[in-house]
Amino acid sequence: MLQAGIVGLPNVGKSTLFNALTKTRKAEAANYPFCTIDPNVGVVQVPDARLTPLAKLVNTTTLIPAAIEMVDIAGLVAGASKGEGLGNKFLANVREVDAIVHVVRCFEDEDVIHNMGRVDPIADAEVIMTELILADAESVTSQLQKNLKKARGQDKDAAANVSLLEKLIPHLDEGKPANLLTMDEEEKERLKTFHLLSSKPMLYACNLKEEEIADPNCNALFTAFKQWAATQQDAACCAISAKMEEELSELEDEEAREYLEAMGVADSGVSSLIQATYDLLGLASFLTAGEKEARAWTFRKGMNAPQCAGVIHTDFEKKFIKAEVVSYKDLIEAGSMAAARDAGKLRLEGKEYIFSDGDVVLFKCNA
Repeated sequence: MLQAGIVGLPNVGKSTLFNALTKTRKAEAANYPFCTIDPNVGVVQVPDARLTPLAKLVNTTTLIPAAIEMVDIAGLVAGASKGEGLGNKFLANVREVDAIVHVVRCFEDEDVIHNMGRVDPIADAEVIMTELILADAESVTSQLQKNLKKARGQDKDAAANVSLLEKLIPHLDEGKPANLLTMDEEEKERLKTFHLLSSKPMLYACNLKEEEIADPNCNALFTAFKQWAATQQDAACCAISAKMEEELSELEDEEAREYLEAMGVADSGVSSLIQATYDLLGLASFLTAGEKEARAWTFRKGMNAPQCAGVIHTDFEKKFIKAEVVSYKDLIEAGSMAAARDAGKLRLEGKEYIFSDGDVVLFKCNA
Protein backbone atom coordinates (compact mmCIF):
# COMPACT_ATOMS: atom_id res chain seq x y z
CA MET A 1 0.00 0.00 0.00
CA LEU A 2 1.34 3.45 -0.93
CA GLN A 3 2.14 5.84 1.89
CA ALA A 4 1.82 9.60 2.34
CA GLY A 5 3.93 11.15 5.08
CA ILE A 6 2.54 14.03 7.16
CA VAL A 7 5.33 16.52 7.87
CA GLY A 8 5.60 19.95 9.43
CA LEU A 9 7.37 22.02 12.04
CA PRO A 10 6.57 21.19 15.68
CA ASN A 11 3.18 22.38 16.95
CA VAL A 12 1.53 23.09 13.59
CA GLY A 13 -1.21 20.47 14.15
CA LYS A 14 0.40 17.43 12.51
CA SER A 15 -0.50 14.85 15.12
CA THR A 16 -3.96 16.36 15.66
CA LEU A 17 -4.57 15.99 11.92
CA PHE A 18 -3.27 12.42 11.98
CA ASN A 19 -5.71 11.62 14.80
CA ALA A 20 -8.57 12.99 12.70
CA LEU A 21 -7.47 11.15 9.57
CA THR A 22 -7.19 7.79 11.26
CA LYS A 23 -9.91 8.34 13.89
CA THR A 24 -7.50 7.16 16.58
CA ARG A 25 -5.55 8.65 19.45
CA LYS A 26 -2.41 6.86 18.34
CA ALA A 27 -0.40 10.03 17.77
CA GLU A 28 0.29 11.81 21.05
CA ALA A 29 -0.86 15.38 20.40
CA ALA A 30 0.88 17.57 22.97
CA ASN A 31 1.91 21.20 23.11
CA TYR A 32 5.65 20.67 22.92
CA PRO A 33 8.14 19.71 20.16
CA PHE A 34 8.96 16.12 19.30
CA CYS A 35 5.88 14.51 20.89
CA THR A 36 5.86 12.19 17.85
CA ILE A 37 9.21 10.42 18.13
CA ASP A 38 8.50 7.41 15.93
CA PRO A 39 6.36 7.58 12.82
CA ASN A 40 2.78 6.62 13.54
CA VAL A 41 1.20 4.69 10.70
CA GLY A 42 -2.53 4.58 10.09
CA VAL A 43 -4.73 3.14 7.35
CA VAL A 44 -7.05 5.87 6.12
CA GLN A 45 -10.28 5.18 4.24
CA VAL A 46 -10.74 7.17 1.03
CA PRO A 47 -14.22 8.77 1.03
CA ASP A 48 -16.23 7.61 -1.99
CA ALA A 49 -19.80 8.85 -2.40
CA ARG A 50 -20.39 6.31 -5.18
CA LEU A 51 -20.44 3.30 -2.86
CA THR A 52 -23.80 3.94 -1.17
CA PRO A 53 -25.86 4.25 -4.42
CA LEU A 54 -23.96 1.27 -5.84
CA ALA A 55 -24.75 -0.81 -2.75
CA LYS A 56 -28.46 0.03 -3.02
CA LEU A 57 -28.39 -1.01 -6.67
CA VAL A 58 -27.17 -4.53 -5.81
CA ASN A 59 -29.02 -4.77 -2.48
CA THR A 60 -26.04 -5.09 -0.15
CA THR A 61 -25.32 -3.34 3.14
CA THR A 62 -21.56 -3.94 3.12
CA LEU A 63 -19.47 -1.05 1.78
CA ILE A 64 -15.68 -1.27 1.58
CA PRO A 65 -13.89 1.93 0.53
CA ALA A 66 -10.35 2.14 -0.81
CA ALA A 67 -7.56 2.98 1.62
CA ILE A 68 -4.13 4.57 1.80
CA GLU A 69 -1.53 4.65 4.55
CA MET A 70 -0.71 7.89 6.34
CA VAL A 71 2.49 8.25 8.36
CA ASP A 72 2.83 10.89 11.08
CA ILE A 73 6.51 11.85 10.93
CA ALA A 74 8.39 13.54 13.78
CA GLY A 75 8.44 17.36 13.65
CA LEU A 76 11.42 18.95 11.92
CA VAL A 77 13.49 21.99 12.85
CA ALA A 78 16.05 24.03 10.90
CA GLY A 79 19.32 22.12 10.66
CA ALA A 80 17.70 18.71 10.10
CA SER A 81 20.00 18.00 7.16
CA LYS A 82 22.91 18.31 9.64
CA GLY A 83 21.18 16.13 12.22
CA GLU A 84 19.67 18.90 14.38
CA GLY A 85 16.68 17.95 16.55
CA LEU A 86 15.44 14.64 15.15
CA GLY A 87 16.73 15.55 11.70
CA ASN A 88 18.32 12.26 10.69
CA LYS A 89 15.22 10.31 11.73
CA PHE A 90 12.95 12.80 9.99
CA LEU A 91 14.83 12.60 6.68
CA ALA A 92 14.99 8.80 6.79
CA ASN A 93 11.23 8.60 7.37
CA VAL A 94 10.48 11.07 4.55
CA ARG A 95 12.65 9.01 2.21
CA GLU A 96 10.41 5.97 2.80
CA VAL A 97 7.06 7.56 1.86
CA ASP A 98 5.65 8.04 -1.65
CA ALA A 99 4.20 11.54 -1.22
CA ILE A 100 4.28 14.34 1.35
CA VAL A 101 1.40 16.13 3.07
CA HIS A 102 3.00 19.25 4.53
CA VAL A 103 1.00 20.83 7.37
CA VAL A 104 1.49 24.58 7.83
CA ARG A 105 0.00 26.73 10.56
CA CYS A 106 -2.22 29.60 9.41
CA PHE A 107 -3.75 30.52 12.77
CA GLU A 108 -2.74 32.69 15.72
CA ASP A 109 -3.08 31.21 19.22
CA GLU A 110 -1.10 32.45 22.20
CA ASP A 111 -1.75 29.16 24.01
CA VAL A 112 0.02 27.11 21.32
CA ILE A 113 3.73 27.89 21.10
CA HIS A 114 5.38 28.30 17.70
CA ASN A 115 8.81 26.85 17.17
CA MET A 116 9.95 29.87 15.12
CA GLY A 117 8.46 32.44 17.50
CA ARG A 118 5.90 33.78 15.01
CA VAL A 119 3.22 32.52 12.62
CA ASP A 120 4.50 32.68 9.03
CA PRO A 121 3.43 29.65 6.94
CA ILE A 122 5.58 30.60 3.93
CA ALA A 123 8.72 30.82 6.09
CA ASP A 124 7.75 27.53 7.79
CA ALA A 125 7.36 25.78 4.44
CA GLU A 126 10.69 27.17 3.25
CA VAL A 127 12.44 25.78 6.35
CA ILE A 128 11.32 22.25 5.56
CA MET A 129 11.89 22.53 1.82
CA THR A 130 15.39 23.92 2.45
CA GLU A 131 16.25 20.92 4.62
CA LEU A 132 14.98 18.51 1.95
CA ILE A 133 16.98 20.33 -0.74
CA LEU A 134 20.17 20.38 1.36
CA ALA A 135 19.87 16.65 1.97
CA ASP A 136 19.27 16.12 -1.77
CA ALA A 137 22.31 18.22 -2.72
CA GLU A 138 24.49 15.94 -0.61
CA SER A 139 22.88 12.84 -2.14
CA VAL A 140 23.26 14.14 -5.71
CA THR A 141 26.95 14.92 -5.20
CA SER A 142 27.53 11.41 -3.87
CA GLN A 143 25.57 9.76 -6.70
CA LEU A 144 27.40 11.86 -9.29
CA GLN A 145 30.80 10.62 -8.11
CA LYS A 146 29.67 6.99 -8.31
CA ASN A 147 28.17 7.41 -11.79
CA LEU A 148 31.19 9.31 -13.14
CA LYS A 149 33.36 6.26 -12.44
CA LYS A 150 30.91 3.96 -14.24
CA ALA A 151 30.50 6.38 -17.16
CA ARG A 152 34.25 6.28 -17.80
CA GLY A 153 33.80 2.57 -18.42
CA GLN A 154 31.35 3.27 -21.26
CA ASP A 155 28.26 2.58 -19.12
CA LYS A 156 25.51 4.36 -21.10
CA ASP A 157 23.02 4.32 -18.25
CA ALA A 158 25.57 5.87 -15.92
CA ALA A 159 26.36 8.51 -18.56
CA ALA A 160 22.67 9.44 -18.73
CA ASN A 161 22.61 9.63 -14.93
CA VAL A 162 25.62 11.95 -14.96
CA SER A 163 23.90 14.26 -17.44
CA LEU A 164 20.83 14.64 -15.22
CA LEU A 165 22.77 14.83 -11.95
CA GLU A 166 24.92 17.63 -13.37
CA LYS A 167 21.73 19.55 -14.21
CA LEU A 168 20.41 19.00 -10.69
CA ILE A 169 23.41 20.42 -8.82
CA PRO A 170 23.03 24.10 -9.86
CA HIS A 171 19.24 23.78 -9.65
CA LEU A 172 19.38 22.58 -6.03
CA ASP A 173 22.07 25.15 -5.22
CA GLU A 174 19.54 27.85 -6.17
CA GLY A 175 17.21 26.47 -3.47
CA LYS A 176 14.78 24.89 -5.93
CA PRO A 177 13.23 21.45 -5.34
CA ALA A 178 14.19 18.66 -7.71
CA ASN A 179 10.65 18.20 -9.05
CA LEU A 180 10.70 21.74 -10.52
CA LEU A 181 13.68 21.05 -12.78
CA THR A 182 12.74 21.25 -16.48
CA MET A 183 13.02 17.68 -17.77
CA ASP A 184 11.86 15.54 -20.67
CA GLU A 185 9.82 12.38 -20.01
CA GLU A 186 12.87 10.09 -19.96
CA GLU A 187 14.59 12.34 -17.42
CA LYS A 188 11.47 12.44 -15.23
CA GLU A 189 11.52 8.64 -15.05
CA ARG A 190 15.27 8.65 -14.38
CA LEU A 191 14.83 11.19 -11.58
CA LYS A 192 12.73 8.64 -9.66
CA THR A 193 15.72 6.30 -9.46
CA PHE A 194 17.69 8.91 -7.49
CA HIS A 195 15.15 8.82 -4.60
CA LEU A 196 15.44 12.52 -3.87
CA LEU A 197 13.31 13.99 -1.09
CA SER A 198 12.38 17.16 -2.97
CA SER A 199 11.24 15.16 -5.99
CA LYS A 200 8.33 13.62 -4.07
CA PRO A 201 4.81 14.89 -4.85
CA MET A 202 3.74 17.40 -2.20
CA LEU A 203 0.41 18.77 -0.98
CA TYR A 204 0.01 21.52 1.60
CA ALA A 205 -2.56 21.18 4.40
CA CYS A 206 -3.20 24.69 5.73
CA ASN A 207 -4.38 24.55 9.34
CA LEU A 208 -6.96 27.29 10.03
CA LYS A 209 -9.17 28.26 12.94
CA GLU A 210 -12.48 26.43 13.16
CA GLU A 211 -14.54 29.56 12.45
CA GLU A 212 -12.55 30.27 9.25
CA ILE A 213 -13.12 26.92 7.56
CA ALA A 214 -16.43 27.96 5.91
CA ASP A 215 -14.58 30.76 4.09
CA PRO A 216 -10.83 30.02 4.09
CA ASN A 217 -10.09 33.03 1.89
CA CYS A 218 -10.97 35.32 4.79
CA ASN A 219 -7.63 34.24 6.27
CA ALA A 220 -4.91 36.46 4.78
CA LEU A 221 -2.15 34.01 5.73
CA PHE A 222 -3.94 31.24 3.82
CA THR A 223 -4.56 33.27 0.65
CA ALA A 224 -0.95 34.48 0.55
CA PHE A 225 0.34 30.96 1.15
CA LYS A 226 -1.91 29.42 -1.50
CA GLN A 227 -0.57 31.85 -4.10
CA TRP A 228 3.03 31.19 -3.02
CA ALA A 229 2.54 27.40 -3.18
CA ALA A 230 1.06 27.59 -6.69
CA THR A 231 3.66 29.97 -8.14
CA GLN A 232 6.81 28.89 -6.28
CA GLN A 233 6.23 25.19 -5.62
CA ASP A 234 3.64 24.16 -8.25
CA ALA A 235 1.72 22.60 -5.35
CA ALA A 236 -1.94 22.53 -4.32
CA CYS A 237 -3.35 23.49 -0.90
CA CYS A 238 -6.21 22.13 1.19
CA ALA A 239 -7.79 24.24 3.94
CA ILE A 240 -8.41 22.24 7.11
CA SER A 241 -9.04 22.86 10.78
CA ALA A 242 -7.21 19.99 12.44
CA LYS A 243 -8.82 20.65 15.82
CA MET A 244 -12.34 20.73 14.35
CA GLU A 245 -11.66 17.61 12.30
CA GLU A 246 -10.44 15.75 15.37
CA GLU A 247 -13.65 16.68 17.20
CA LEU A 248 -15.71 15.57 14.18
CA SER A 249 -13.93 12.23 14.10
CA GLU A 250 -15.27 11.46 17.57
CA LEU A 251 -18.92 12.03 16.59
CA GLU A 252 -21.42 9.65 15.04
CA ASP A 253 -22.03 10.25 11.32
CA GLU A 254 -25.38 12.00 11.85
CA GLU A 255 -23.94 14.21 14.60
CA ALA A 256 -20.99 15.09 12.39
CA ARG A 257 -23.32 16.11 9.55
CA GLU A 258 -25.32 18.35 11.89
CA TYR A 259 -22.10 19.88 13.21
CA LEU A 260 -20.88 20.66 9.68
CA GLU A 261 -24.24 22.20 8.76
CA ALA A 262 -24.08 24.42 11.84
CA MET A 263 -20.60 25.56 10.75
CA GLY A 264 -21.86 26.29 7.23
CA VAL A 265 -19.56 23.70 5.68
CA ALA A 266 -20.77 21.15 3.12
CA ASP A 267 -18.00 18.63 3.61
CA SER A 268 -15.19 17.76 5.97
CA GLY A 269 -11.82 19.29 5.10
CA VAL A 270 -10.27 15.93 5.88
CA SER A 271 -12.38 14.24 3.18
CA SER A 272 -11.02 16.70 0.61
CA LEU A 273 -7.48 16.25 1.94
CA ILE A 274 -7.65 12.45 1.72
CA GLN A 275 -9.00 12.59 -1.85
CA ALA A 276 -6.32 15.13 -2.84
CA THR A 277 -3.65 12.86 -1.33
CA TYR A 278 -5.07 9.89 -3.26
CA ASP A 279 -4.79 11.91 -6.47
CA LEU A 280 -1.29 13.08 -5.51
CA LEU A 281 -0.18 9.46 -5.25
CA GLY A 282 -1.44 8.89 -8.80
CA LEU A 283 -4.21 6.58 -7.62
CA ALA A 284 -7.81 6.00 -8.71
CA SER A 285 -10.55 3.49 -7.87
CA PHE A 286 -12.46 0.90 -9.85
CA LEU A 287 -15.60 -0.56 -8.31
CA THR A 288 -17.11 -4.01 -7.89
CA ALA A 289 -20.64 -4.73 -6.71
CA GLY A 290 -22.55 -7.85 -5.75
CA GLU A 291 -24.76 -9.27 -3.01
CA LYS A 292 -21.72 -9.69 -0.77
CA GLU A 293 -20.35 -6.12 -0.96
CA ALA A 294 -19.89 -2.89 -2.90
CA ARG A 295 -16.18 -2.16 -2.95
CA ALA A 296 -13.66 0.37 -4.22
CA TRP A 297 -10.28 -1.02 -5.31
CA THR A 298 -7.16 1.10 -5.63
CA PHE A 299 -5.14 1.12 -8.83
CA ARG A 300 -2.37 3.28 -10.25
CA LYS A 301 -3.57 5.50 -13.08
CA GLY A 302 -2.51 3.98 -16.40
CA MET A 303 -2.90 0.33 -15.35
CA ASN A 304 -4.47 -2.08 -17.85
CA ALA A 305 -7.25 -4.59 -17.26
CA PRO A 306 -5.11 -7.61 -16.26
CA GLN A 307 -3.09 -5.46 -13.84
CA CYS A 308 -6.30 -4.22 -12.23
CA ALA A 309 -7.58 -7.78 -12.00
CA GLY A 310 -4.37 -8.56 -10.12
CA VAL A 311 -5.30 -5.96 -7.50
CA ILE A 312 -8.12 -8.28 -6.40
CA HIS A 313 -6.03 -11.45 -6.60
CA THR A 314 -2.67 -12.17 -8.24
CA ASP A 315 -4.14 -15.26 -9.95
CA PHE A 316 -6.69 -13.06 -11.71
CA GLU A 317 -3.93 -11.21 -13.56
CA LYS A 318 -2.37 -14.44 -14.81
CA LYS A 319 -5.72 -15.98 -15.80
CA PHE A 320 -7.42 -12.85 -17.14
CA ILE A 321 -9.69 -13.33 -20.18
CA LYS A 322 -12.02 -10.32 -20.40
CA ALA A 323 -13.60 -7.66 -18.22
CA GLU A 324 -17.21 -6.53 -18.30
CA VAL A 325 -17.02 -2.77 -17.75
CA VAL A 326 -19.57 0.01 -17.32
CA SER A 327 -18.95 3.51 -16.02
CA TYR A 328 -20.47 4.29 -12.62
CA LYS A 329 -22.47 7.17 -14.11
CA ASP A 330 -23.95 4.98 -16.88
CA LEU A 331 -24.80 2.19 -14.42
CA ILE A 332 -26.63 4.48 -11.99
CA GLU A 333 -28.56 6.09 -14.85
CA ALA A 334 -29.53 2.65 -16.21
CA GLY A 335 -30.61 1.36 -12.79
CA SER A 336 -29.17 -2.15 -13.09
CA MET A 337 -26.48 -4.17 -14.85
CA ALA A 338 -29.13 -5.77 -17.07
CA ALA A 339 -30.51 -2.38 -18.10
CA ALA A 340 -26.99 -1.08 -18.75
CA ARG A 341 -26.34 -4.10 -20.97
CA ASP A 342 -29.61 -3.55 -22.87
CA ALA A 343 -28.67 0.10 -23.39
CA GLY A 344 -25.31 -0.90 -24.83
CA LYS A 345 -23.40 0.72 -21.96
CA LEU A 346 -21.89 -2.52 -20.64
CA ARG A 347 -18.92 -3.54 -22.76
CA LEU A 348 -16.36 -6.34 -22.95
CA GLU A 349 -12.76 -5.15 -22.69
CA GLY A 350 -9.55 -7.07 -23.33
CA LYS A 351 -5.98 -7.00 -22.06
CA GLU A 352 -5.09 -3.63 -23.58
CA TYR A 353 -7.92 -1.69 -21.93
CA ILE A 354 -6.71 1.09 -19.61
CA PHE A 355 -8.96 1.46 -16.58
CA SER A 356 -10.63 4.75 -15.66
CA ASP A 357 -11.65 5.99 -12.23
CA GLY A 358 -15.21 4.87 -11.49
CA ASP A 359 -15.25 1.87 -13.82
CA VAL A 360 -17.62 -0.79 -12.43
CA VAL A 361 -16.22 -4.15 -13.44
CA LEU A 362 -16.74 -7.90 -13.44
CA PHE A 363 -13.59 -9.84 -14.37
CA LYS A 364 -13.75 -13.06 -16.39
CA CYS A 365 -10.80 -15.36 -15.71
CA ASN A 366 -9.77 -18.94 -16.48
CA ALA A 367 -10.38 -21.49 -13.73
